[in-house]
Amino acid sequence: MAQRTVLAVLFEGVQSLDVTGPVEVFAGAELLSPGAYRIRTASLDGAPVRTTSGLTLVPDESLTTASDPDILLVPGGTGSLRPDPRLVDWVREHGPRAARLVSVCTGAAVLAAAGLLDGRRVTTHWAYCDRLVRDHPDVDIDPDPVYVRDGHIATSAGVTAGIDLALALVEEDLGRDAALTIARHLVVFLRRPGNQAQFSAQLAAQTAHREPLREVQHFIAERPDADLSVEALAARARLSPRHFARAFRSETGVTPGRYVDRVRLEHARRLLEDTTDGIEEISRTSGYGTPEAMRRAFVKALGTPPAEYRRRFRPAATP
Repeated sequence: MAQRTVLAVLFEGVQSLDVTGPVEVFAGAELLSPGAYRIRTASLDGAPVRTTSGLTLVPDESLTTASDPDILLVPGGTGSLRPDPRLVDWVREHGPRAARLVSVCTGAAVLAAAGLLDGRRVTTHWAYCDRLVRDHPDVDIDPDPVYVRDGHIATSAGVTAGIDLALALVEEDLGRDAALTIARHLVVFLRRPGNQAQFSAQLAAQTAHREPLREVQHFIAERPDADLSVEALAARARLSPRHFARAFRSETGVTPGRYVDRVRLEHARRLLEDTTDGIEEISRTSGYGTPEAMRRAFVKALGTPPAEYRRRFRPAATP
């Protein structure tokens, strides 16, 4: 395989993990397959930059003298939200020349400011999706996935999602075994699928204020195979079904039915990824009852049936 150059852009107020996470993945790939990647970092004038956490990163070179890379990595951080116009101009000129243009977290704001995301489906950190929609209405923002690929442009959600995306790129270049080895070394999953939600079901919804409703949320998470109808959950909360449904939505932001759907889907996905349990058993313990009911839920939410999901996302067995 021909060597691919990776250039990570540095700037004042960059998020350190947005840089070091993907760089560690590519560095691990280089150790496994010498000559696979050449990793460089560059700032506007070649000077060290201070990250959002206070760490100082020293670049290899200046952007003005850097050669066009195969993979151009634009990280996020507070400095990406109001980027230096010189940085935007550089990305506008050089971004289209990269075989892969990659952003981590709010690095998507730099790409959008350079006009490179117009008409593209992208993602970014959940907390900044509304801002990106407001500032760049021609960009198709999807707030849910961990990362999104649209042609040669790949955008990822907050912070550690950059590791997921980098692993996906390495898997594409060097194969699953190489990516799995790197993931094990970094003690991370190989790999969260790109369409996996940025939040677990419990984090995606707000925690209810009242104790009876919080107890219901805990019960749903612990017993996805139980009777989780509105009537049954209302009885646990000692409320009428109508009052319960209204209060649950008011305090969590989602309906009881939607919350249950998310928890069951997340539970089933975790079992498919982490166990060898059969589809029928998983459908029962996740509360779907039958494999067909689970299949319909997976196809509706993820666009793929459970068996295919397991084939794609369950790590190979450790020797």
